[in-house]
Amino acid sequence: MLWSLVKIVVFVLIVAAAALGASYLLELEGGVRIAFGAYEFNLTPLKSVIALLVLVLAIWIVIKLAGLLVATLRFINGDETAMSRYFNRSRERKGFEALSEGMMALASGEGRLAMHKAARAERYLARPELTTLLTAQAAEVAGDKRKAEESYKRLLNSDKTRFVGVRGLMKQKLAAGDTETALQLAQKAFALKPQHAEIQDTLLQLQAGAGEWKGARDTLKAKLRHGSMPRDLHKRRDAVLALSEAKAVIAEESSIEAREAAIEANKLSPDLIPAAVFAARAYMDEGKSKYAVRVLKKAWEASPHPDLAAAFAAIEPDESPAARVKRFATLTRLHPEHRETRLLQAELLIAAEDFPAARRAMGHLAQEKPDARALTIMAAIERGEGSSDAVVKGWLARAVTAPRGPQWTCENCHHIHAEWQPVCENCGAFDTLAWKDVPAAEVQSGMSQQMLPLIVGRLEETMATPPAPTPASAPATPPAPEAAAPAAPTAEVVPEAEVLPPKESDDSAQAARK
Repeated sequence: MLWSLVKIVVFVLIVAAAALGASYLLELEGGVRIAFGAYEFNLTPLKSVIALLVLVLAIWIVIKLAGLLVATLRFINGDETAMSRYFNRSRERKGFEALSEGMMALASGEGRLAMHKAARAERYLARPELTTLLTAQAAEVAGDKRKAEESYKRLLNSDKTRFVGVRGLMKQKLAAGDTETALQLAQKAFALKPQHAEIQDTLLQLQAGAGEWKGARDTLKAKLRHGSMPRDLHKRRDAVLALSEAKAVIAEESSIEAREAAIEANKLSPDLIPAAVFAARAYMDEGKSKYAVRVLKKAWEASPHPDLAAAFAAIEPDESPAARVKRFATLTRLHPEHRETRLLQAELLIAAEDFPAARRAMGHLAQEKPDARALTIMAAIERGEGSSDAVVKGWLARAVTAPRGPQWTCENCHHIHAEWQPVCENCGAFDTLAWKDVPAAEVQSGMSQQMLPLIVGRLEETMATPPAPTPASAPATPPAPEAAAPAAPTAEVVPEAEVLPPKESDDSAQAARK
């Protein structure tokens, strides 16, 4: 209503100004004299202005006629769209101006203005592949999800814009958390443009999250084929997917296929620790212990890890502690100064009740880089050598608040996992878990320090009634935190366990006293 009133007022002012100018020209004296050969024209001021306007109009008409003549000649020469371009030129100019203004508004975050400009451009251009896309993106900026979804669906009607529409709908479903529909849309987008890197990554992540390992491996091959992934990275991730596929087959109780897939995963990436463990256990199931030893030895040579030690111990579950120390020399001689090797040797020697040798194997690990596992091993050594209760409790008290040591940690969100997984359970990223140290602040709280007096008190209570003696082959140390012990689950082994929380410290003390 207000805008209409403003337009009426402006129109009245223009008419009034024109009438005032005409009356002023009528009152002027003199005029314009035009001499052309034998002809002479005398024009009053008003007639002069009118003649000037007529001249301008005539020039404009001549230019238009010239353009029409050129378009006609082009049409005659075979340009079938020359006439339509001539008559639509003005509309296209206005439409592209509106489209340009809409894109600028979109870039500046003005979603509503961009939608208005897109609607104006559509009236002039009739180019839905441009204007509908602008409308969809502007609606997303403005927060109008329904309008954006409708616009993307309209893009599906044309072969030229179908991929853009599918991709836009896929991103909307991802934002809404509808991964099942997003996976279907990603597959359609991948079928339309298999070389599109973003679609490849999205589809791979969705397939891995949904456990579609075979499809994920096909997507990975496409990434390699189209050059969007280096060959070495493809080899590792293909091994990760093969390993995940093997675990899925085991869940379906298809043991033969599982063993074959596990061995394939290890061959693809011998340094992938979970694949090496899985392949070794597959060889053990087939009775091929030599192959299992070879797989674990190669993986240990690449990177010592407690899971490899646990799998190596499972090859001979019933051997004596002394025989186990001798057999494990196959691994420990590869990286004798590595931290994991020294911790493993100490655990083996404790199980064999050779406590001085265990102390020598530990060296200065508990002082240079103390973690819960190293400190707990030192407590077991002190107990085995007959140290006082105060010394043993001191080591155990330090172990409660010490860092947990290396853990399977997501390099994307830094979430800690109890065991290796192909997909992070926190952020959903694929192949981001790495075995690395975790800062103490991420695994403990300030309450641990305040609870130490209570822990020591409970330890004193348990010391009043010593446990029953154990056989010589029993473990002499409590399970180290997050460490795969070098023996299988029998009376002669040191089992794998998590770091003990404060409420379980009395149990660890009892184990250490043994």
